[in-house]
Amino acid sequence: MVHSTNVLPLRPCGVAPHVGVESGAYRSAMRQLASGVAVVTVGEGDARNGMTATSVTSLSAEPPTLLVCANRGASSYPAFERLGAFVVNVLAADQREIADCFAGRTGAKGVERFAAGDWIALPDGGFALAGAIAVFDCVLEERIERRSHAIVIGRVRRALIGAGAGALVYWRGGYDQVGWSDAEISRAVGLRPRG
Repeated sequence: MVHSTNVLPLRPCGVAPHVGVESGAYRSAMRQLASGVAVVTVGEGDARNGMTATSVTSLSAEPPTLLVCANRGASSYPAFERLGAFVVNVLAADQREIADCFAGRTGAKGVERFAAGDWIALPDGGFALAGAIAVFDCVLEERIERRSHAIVIGRVRRALIGAGAGALVYWRGGYDQVGWSDAEISRAVGLRPRG
C-alpha cells in the first residue's frame, strides 16, 4: 500500500468485514463531517414549533427541492405529520444561542422557542428568522420514515438570502463558523477594525 507523504493513514473506526460498524465509532466518524446549521420551523400562531437541523441538503434545482433529516423523537416532529409546509432558516455565525434553543438545550418547547431571535411572518404562513443567511419556504412533498429519523422533502416556493457575513457550522460536536467579516479578520490578526 502506498501512502502520499501529505496524507496520514486513517485510524480504524470499528469496521469489520460483513459485520457493520459500532454506533459509537459511527458517531465519532460522522462528527468529522462539518454541516451547516438550520432551524426548521413549522406551524403558525401558538401552534408554532421548530427544531435545529444539521442534515439539510439540496435535492434538485429543477424544480427547487430540498430535504431535511428530522429525528422522529423530537418534540416538533409530530407537526411535520400534520402540516403541509415548513421553513428552513440557515443560521448565521452569530446565532448559536438560537441553535441551542431549538435543539432543546435551554428547556424551551414549542412556541416558547420563538422568544429567541426576531421572527418574520411569511405570506403563506410559517416564520423566517431575521438575520438568517438564507431562508427556504417549503411545501411538504413527502416524508420517508426510516429507523429513528425521517427524510422530509420540501418543494421550495420562496428562497431568501440574508446579509450575514459567516455561516454557523457544526463540527466535531461543537459550533464553528465559515466566513468572517472584515472586522472579525482584523481582530483575529491584531488589527483594529476600519471605520
